[in-house]
Amino acid sequence: MQNPAVPDSSGNPGRPRLEFSGDPILAARFAVPAAPTIVVRRPALLDRLTAGVTEPLTLVNAPAGAGKTVLVAQWVTARRSSGTIVWLTVEPDDPPGLFWAYLLEALHRNEVPLSNEIGRPARAEGVDHSLLVRLADGLANSPDPVVVVLDQFEGLGAPEIAAELHFVLEHTAGKLRLVLIARTEPLLPLHRYRASGHITEIRNADLAFTRTESRLLLREHGLDLSPAALALLVDRTEGWAAGLRLSALAMQRKTDPESFVGAFAADSTAIADYLLTEVLDALPPQMQSLLLRTCIAEQIHPELAVILTGDDNAAWTLAALARANAFVERIDDSTWYRLHPLFAEVLHAHLRHRHPGLEPHLHALAAHWYADTGRLTDAVSQAAACDDWQFAANNLIESLAIGRLFLGLDAAPLRHAFSAMPANVSGAAPALVGAACRLADHDVAGCTAALAHVDEHLDHDADPALRLSRSFIGVLAGRSGGDLAATRNAAAEVARLLRLAPQQLVGRHPEIAPMVLAGVGSAELDAGHFDRAANALTTAVQMCGQEGTEPALCDGLGLLALVELLRGHLRRAEKHSHRSLTLADQSLADQSALLPDNLQGRNHLVLAGVALEHDDQETARAHLELVGASAEEVDEPAAAVTAAVIGSRLATADGDRKGALAVLRTARSILNRVRPAVWMTDDLAIAESAVHLAHSDVGAALEVLDTVPSARPEHTVARARALLMARHDDNEALEALTDLRADTAAAATVQVQACLLRAHAATKSGRTEQAHRLLRQALGFARPEELWRVFADSGPWVRRLLGQRPQLTSGHGWLPAEASRDPHTDNSPQLPEVVQPLTVREGQVLRHAAGMLTAEEIADALSISVNTVKTHLVSIYRKLAVTSRREAIQRGRELAIL
Repeated sequence: MQNPAVPDSSGNPGRPRLEFSGDPILAARFAVPAAPTIVVRRPALLDRLTAGVTEPLTLVNAPAGAGKTVLVAQWVTARRSSGTIVWLTVEPDDPPGLFWAYLLEALHRNEVPLSNEIGRPARAEGVDHSLLVRLADGLANSPDPVVVVLDQFEGLGAPEIAAELHFVLEHTAGKLRLVLIARTEPLLPLHRYRASGHITEIRNADLAFTRTESRLLLREHGLDLSPAALALLVDRTEGWAAGLRLSALAMQRKTDPESFVGAFAADSTAIADYLLTEVLDALPPQMQSLLLRTCIAEQIHPELAVILTGDDNAAWTLAALARANAFVERIDDSTWYRLHPLFAEVLHAHLRHRHPGLEPHLHALAAHWYADTGRLTDAVSQAAACDDWQFAANNLIESLAIGRLFLGLDAAPLRHAFSAMPANVSGAAPALVGAACRLADHDVAGCTAALAHVDEHLDHDADPALRLSRSFIGVLAGRSGGDLAATRNAAAEVARLLRLAPQQLVGRHPEIAPMVLAGVGSAELDAGHFDRAANALTTAVQMCGQEGTEPALCDGLGLLALVELLRGHLRRAEKHSHRSLTLADQSLADQSALLPDNLQGRNHLVLAGVALEHDDQETARAHLELVGASAEEVDEPAAAVTAAVIGSRLATADGDRKGALAVLRTARSILNRVRPAVWMTDDLAIAESAVHLAHSDVGAALEVLDTVPSARPEHTVARARALLMARHDDNEALEALTDLRADTAAAATVQVQACLLRAHAATKSGRTEQAHRLLRQALGFARPEELWRVFADSGPWVRRLLGQRPQLTSGHGWLPAEASRDPHTDNSPQLPEVVQPLTVREGQVLRHAAGMLTAEEIADALSISVNTVKTHLVSIYRKLAVTSRREAIQRGRELAIL
C-alpha cells in the first residue's frame, strides 16, 4: 500500500513514501558506482556517449567485465552532458511497480521538477497506465532534458517494463534520454530506433581495449611489456577489460611478467573464477550443458551443436546465448558462432573435471561432422584431438589437400594438428603426411626417409590421390634439396596423374599445378638456369587466378621477382615484388590466405637488391632488415646468396670490411649444407673480391676469384676489374672485356661494368674521346634499369668525365643530381627541389609517426601489418630524401605535409 505523505525538512508535505513488503528504498541504487583505482581514459567512447544522449536511446551492451559501467560512470562523473543525469541500478527481477517506484525516487532525488500529482505505484506487481501518462507529460514539460542511466538493465525479468519504458520514452517530446547498460539486448523495439536513427549503440567490439589502451592500462599497473608480449596478451584476451585487469594483477606478483603472458592458463587463474561465477553459473542447466559440449570446437554451427548435445533445440539455445552476451558471439552475418577464447579454455577444463572421458567422444563426433560438410582443416584438427590419425591423414590425402600444409591460411593449424602424430602410425597416408610436415619444417633428410617408407606401400593399384600426393611432395622435396632431375621427374608424374584423377576433385584444388611449376622454377633457379626458371614461374603465375590460388600466386611472383633481379631486369623484379606484397596484405586483411615469413622476406630482399642497384643504400638497408631473418636462417640457397651479396655491398659502403666478409662467410656455411650451383659460389667470390678491392687489396681479390674459376660474364668483369687495379695486366683485362662485347645475353649490369672498365683504362692512357664514347655506351646500357650504382662504385673519375662533357647526360633524367658534380669541389648537401608526392596511406603513416607512435601502434591504428608500416616508412624516407624518422617528420613539416 502507498503510505501517507511525509513532510520534508521545510515542513511542507512531501511525496508519498513507498515500502513494499516492509523493505525500505535502498539509497545505494541511486549512487554512481565508484571508478576503479586505475582507469584508462577513452575519449572517443566518452564522445560517443555525449553525442548519443542527444537522441532518445543509448545502448551500452556487452558481456560481463567489458567495462560498460566503468565507462558510463566515468562519463557521468565528468559531467560531459548538459541537463540532469539520473543514475539507477536495477536489481534482478524488480517487479514493475517497484521499478517505477525507484525510478520516480531517482528523479526526485536529482531534483527533476515533477508534480506530486504523478503519484506513486500502489503495488509492486504493476502500475496504472495513467501514472505512465502523467510521468511522460511531466517529463515533456521539464525545462531541460533528463538523462536516465539504467545500469544492469538485463536484470529486469518483467517484459512489460520494457514496453512501459518505450511508451514513456516516445511521449516525452525528446526530453527523456535513456542510457541502458546491459549484458543482454533489452526487449525494446530496437529495430524502430535503428530505422529512425534515434539510437547510439556501444557494443563489445567498441569496448575492447586496443593495444595502445592496453599498454596504458598495464603501465598504470607498473608493467611495461614488449610489443610481442603485449600483442599476445591482447590477442588472448581479445581486449576484454576484466581479463586484462586480472592478468595485470597476476603479473604484478610475478618476477618475470613477460613469461606469464606466454604461459598463463586461463583455467588456473582468477579469470576462471570470474567466468565461472559471473557467466557460467548464472545460466540455466541447458545452456551450461551446451557450452560445455561445444567448447571443443573453435567455431560452432547449430547443426554441430545438435550433434554434440543431442538437443534439437540447440540452435535456439546458441542464439539465446549470443543475445545474452554470454561470451558467445555470432560470426559476422553467418550462421556460425564462436566462444571467447579464454572462456573456451575455462570451459575445456571444467568439461574434463565434470565429465571425465567425454571430451574424446565429442572430438570424434565433431571430426566426422566437419568431414561430411567439407571443412577439412576442422575435421583434421578434431580427429587429431582424439588421436584418430588414420582418419585425419586419410581425409587430407583423399581430398588432394596436402598442398595446404605449405601455403595458405590452413597451413599453420594443419601442421599444428599433425605435429603430435607419432612416427609409428601405420599406413601410407600417415607416412606421407609425416613426410610433408618434415619438409614444411625444412627437414629434407627426414622427408626423404619418410618418402622411402611411403614408397614401400605404393604400387599402380594404390589410390590415385595417394600417388598424386606422393609425386607432389616429390616436387617440393626436390626443390628444397636442390635436386633438379628429381624435381622435373616428379613434376612430370604430377602432370600425368592430374589428367587421370577425377576432374571434379582436381578442380577443387587449382593450387596444385602452379605450386608444382613454382617448384620446378625454383629448382631451375638454384641450378642457375635463370631463363628456364623465368619461363616456368611466369606460367605458374598465369595459372593463378581462381579462389584458393592466392598463396601460390604470391609464392610464384616472389620467386619470379628474384629471378628477374638476378637477370638484371630490375623493373620487372620490383613490379613482381610489389604485387606479391600487395596480394599478401590483401589476403591477410580478409583472412583468405596466410604466407610464410620467408615469402614476404624474399620480396623485401628483391626490393633491397633493386634499391642497391639504384645506389639507394638507405632504402636497401631498410628492406634488408625487413627480410625478417639473418642469412643463417634463410632456407632458400638462392635467397641466402643474394642476401649475403647485398649485405656485403652495404657493409663495404660503410667501410666495414670485417662485417662484409663475415656475411659472405655465413652464406658459404649455408651452401656447405646443400649442393650449390656454380653461380652461387661464383657470386660469393665476386662479392668478396669487391670487398678486397674496396680496401685496395688486389692480391686477395684475384686470389679469391681464381679459387673458383668460371666463364660467367660476371666473373670475367670482376677479374678484369682486379687486373686493371693491379696496374700491370691491362692487356689481359682489356682482351677479356673485348671478348665479352659479343655476349649480348649478359646482364645490363655486366655490360655497364665492362664499358666503364674500358672507359677508365682509356682515361688513364689519355684516350679521352674513346673514354667519352664508352661512357655514352655505358649510360645507354644503364638507362632502361637506371643502374647508377655501377657508376658510383667505379670511382670519382666517372663524375669528372661527365662534368667535362655535360651533353653525355642528355636524355638521362634518371641520373642523380650529383652525377656530374666533382666530389672534390662540391661537398654541400642539397635537398631535392621537387619531392615525389606521398600516397594517401604513406601520408597517414607519416602523421602517425609524427605522433611518436611505434610501428606496432601505427599498424594497430591503420589495421595493417607491421611489415607494411615499415615498407611505407622506407618509401617515405626515399621520397623525402631523408634517412630517419626524425628527418622525415622535419622534412614533412617543411613541405607542409604535416
